[in-house]
Amino acid sequence: MHANAVISVQVNGKPRTFDDELAVPDLLRALDIDPRLVAVAVNGEVVPKKSFGDTTIHDGDVIEVVRMVGGGATAGQGSAEVLIVGAGIIGCAIAYELSRRGASCIVLDSRRLGMAATNAAAGVLSPLAEFERPGTLIRLGLESLRLYPTWVERVRDDVPDIDVEFATNGVLRVAFNENELADYRAGLRFREELGVELIELDQQLVREVEPRLSERVNGGVLSPEEGQVSNQLFTLALSRAAKKRGARFVEFAPILRFLRRSEKVVGVRTAQGDFACDRVVLAAGAWTRAIAKKLDADIPTSPVRGQMLALGGMVTPIGRPVWGKRGYVTPRANGLVFAGATVEEAGFRIRTTKRGLDSVRRGAFELVPQLRQAKEHFTWAGLRPGSPDGLPIMGPLAGWDNVTVATGHFRNGILLAPITGELMAGALVDGDWEPLKAFDLGRFDVQDPL
Repeated sequence: MHANAVISVQVNGKPRTFDDELAVPDLLRALDIDPRLVAVAVNGEVVPKKSFGDTTIHDGDVIEVVRMVGGGATAGQGSAEVLIVGAGIIGCAIAYELSRRGASCIVLDSRRLGMAATNAAAGVLSPLAEFERPGTLIRLGLESLRLYPTWVERVRDDVPDIDVEFATNGVLRVAFNENELADYRAGLRFREELGVELIELDQQLVREVEPRLSERVNGGVLSPEEGQVSNQLFTLALSRAAKKRGARFVEFAPILRFLRRSEKVVGVRTAQGDFACDRVVLAAGAWTRAIAKKLDADIPTSPVRGQMLALGGMVTPIGRPVWGKRGYVTPRANGLVFAGATVEEAGFRIRTTKRGLDSVRRGAFELVPQLRQAKEHFTWAGLRPGSPDGLPIMGPLAGWDNVTVATGHFRNGILLAPITGELMAGALVDGDWEPLKAFDLGRFDVQDPL
């Protein structure tokens, strides 16, 4: 341990600071918690009680401390056809679509619903974010974007009291020089092939669309079909709609171990008890890899940190998401403007840094100089689940007859929620695995046991 090294960590979703690195028993004593009555997970991986004293809490770690239910972790807590590990927007979308098709679901998460990558997103629905030519991810994103109106309408029928703030108000990509403009133009020739509307704007027109843009902007491309949604409210609405159809959500339930029978998982043991199931879906975002290790499997997803900030205290200066090469800004229904976002390989350190936030500010102020006068309401960081090739990982987990994976959505989890829900439900309920082949884990050749 390092003397006098103040560390910042998250404990059950709340920031805490300590004077130095400390072992798990010392952490529990500092929190006034009896170690005999809890399960502890560090960065998504449950720490065996015998290893408490050997496990050190470091700066940036994410800790979940869960009190055991009465009767201990052997208490039976229910069963379902499909058990989904992860209650972010991907897990909620899968649960919603499965329940809509009549399958019973239980969704487990080690923290509160939607409080990891989902909560940290900006909610921009932009499959064409940085494209130059069509590819698998762009086509998948466009397909999901076109599902959004139907999904929003269905969810509104089930949960009419939640406005998910869905809007197809377009996304504007702007350039500050000819090289940047040439990059955007490179994608224009694929408009007909993709079936999308893309409008090139010169310096005068781009400022007519968004008058508060920097005078240095010399052109851009408007994509009228793209838009935005409240990631938090849409996830909440999906979960409530799924609950109305019989799905069950259990928070603060980290996976202690999987209950196995031959090459099948028949249930899971959690700090909230045992849950039986016919099938398992691993949809825990950046934490999926740690959970899969309990099945002697490797899923090559890794955490990619993104830092953001919220600006306000003025009349919202933009009417739609605006992207530049060094950042983006997007207006929210509450009058704030969200600015983002860094892309950092920082492990499981969910915290903001001065350097990261300074980078976000520069990107935002470059786009809309007026934002320099805004009040900074809050800042935050989240971990997106990256994959080696940038594509989602969706499909069967080799070596197991009834385990499926849905992770690796990186910066596109909010956008890809509807299509992921439909593809996963189609595979699990109807046996239609063909559309998932491009996203199968086997493309990485990493499924040998560890």
